[in-house]
Amino acid sequence: MLIKKLAIYSLLSGYLMSSGVVAQAPEESVITVPSIPVGAAVSLGGTVVPYKEVTFSAQIPGRIESIAGEEGDHFESSAELIAINIDDLLAQRRSAWANLANAEAALRNAGVQYSREIISPYGGEANDSMGGMGSMMKNFTNPMQGFMGGGSSPGYDRYAQRYQSGTQLEQARSQIVSARSSIDAIDTKIRDAKSVAPFDGVITRKLVEVGDPVQPGQPMLEYADVSTLQIKVEVPARLMPGVKKGMVFPARLDVGDVDIQARVQQIFPIADPDRHTVTVKLDLPQGVPGGPGMYAEVMINDINAKVRELPVVPRNALVWRGSLPGIYVMNEKNQRELRLVRTGDDVGADGVAILSGLRAGERVIVKGSDSAEPNSAWQ
Repeated sequence: MLIKKLAIYSLLSGYLMSSGVVAQAPEESVITVPSIPVGAAVSLGGTVVPYKEVTFSAQIPGRIESIAGEEGDHFESSAELIAINIDDLLAQRRSAWANLANAEAALRNAGVQYSREIISPYGGEANDSMGGMGSMMKNFTNPMQGFMGGGSSPGYDRYAQRYQSGTQLEQARSQIVSARSSIDAIDTKIRDAKSVAPFDGVITRKLVEVGDPVQPGQPMLEYADVSTLQIKVEVPARLMPGVKKGMVFPARLDVGDVDIQARVQQIFPIADPDRHTVTVKLDLPQGVPGGPGMYAEVMINDINAKVRELPVVPRNALVWRGSLPGIYVMNEKNQRELRLVRTGDDVGADGVAILSGLRAGERVIVKGSDSAEPNSAWQ
């Protein structure tokens, strides 16, 4: 804060009591102007933003099939907001399941062939067609062929056949894994075809309509939680030493010219390399008027500037001539005279700092709070 409110309020009250103000006077009273140390502050423009917001983008190509509502419609968490047509994905999924069935059949066949090579000493179709006698003849002739040097080695032929059957078995298993992976990939695309609300909020902007074709990466919908609002402001790097998380700064909303207190909730760790500013987000109190996108101003302390002693007067001491503020001052002849002044920041609940036109120690006239027309008596 520019000034500690409690200390200022106590100081103003003390001056009012010590200056001989008659509290019972409903019309006007005379007080001696106090001075209070005031540090320099910078007014920075910012934007009201939602506490949480997300933009849904298309993850797959297709055509918009449904949108849950319009801008301003509220939805609870996990509600489906927008969906893309998935007829093509469903056809691909059926084809992938057929490939999985073929791979499983190939695996069973390869298992049978591999088992036959293990069980039959000299397995093969030729041996099966000769029956038991063929097996006996093969057992008799193959060793003689190996001994006489004719033909191939029976042991090596049997190893080659077994290795081939084992390879077919592994290939069938790999085909099953590939088919299941295809199904999982298609299921992921089907899931990405629907966008659901990650939290309670409202649709803030529709970027597509039902029937529009979309491509991956294309924005479709903006969604936000507007129950809690923040002010997003770009703070010059030179002012950042005076900004800490949890600090409270005075702010003013463009809606109704409302003055509020905003608390620093987030300070971005890296400054913008082009503008040399740091993004700061400040929480707004619940129930403030306005909404996201509106303009706001935040008063940030400049700790590098020197502290000045400024005169402070109650707000009731100000009179207005059009848009120019003035104060009635008691001169040396104990007569009141109107003096135009330049006002500064608010001080406490009912004080105003005077930048020029008035000195501390001078006596000013303060209107009573019971006046029905605050400025009518001063015209």
